[in-house]
Amino acid sequence: MAGTAGSCLFCQIARSATSTRLLYADERVVAFPDINPSAFRHYLVIPVEHVATVNDLKRGVDDHQLVSHMLNVGQNLLCRDAPESKLYRFGFHQPPFNSVDHLHLHCFALPYIPRWKHMKYISLGSIGFIEAEKLLERIKPLEPIGS
Repeated sequence: MAGTAGSCLFCQIARSATSTRLLYADERVVAFPDINPSAFRHYLVIPVEHVATVNDLKRGVDDHQLVSHMLNVGQNLLCRDAPESKLYRFGFHQPPFNSVDHLHLHCFALPYIPRWKHMKYISLGSIGFIEAEKLLERIKPLEPIGS
């Protein structure tokens, strides 16, 4: 399902060019249910602007704010739609394990359904799944010297 920005399915969803039901939309991100859910609730939050993968994010204010906003949107949606779960997980697949070349945050209200689906979301260091908080730490802006 990889593609360029012009043929990217997630870019089409972000532009509302598909029948995908959006749970949230603003000028920076959109959120929608995963078409093949792996948990009690499984949402995706994507940037409107095409960013291929986590490897395209740079340490700095802009990318850090984008990922923070994506995480905040996902947290708010799960708190709203699955308050009874109380166990949430947020993260990104890293190449070569991403199925779509458009940055997308997986937002889970657990449990995984079926339980074996958790295998798709295991961290394998610099590949596999990366928790949103770990990615935020990785792209956190550097402190100016002397502050």
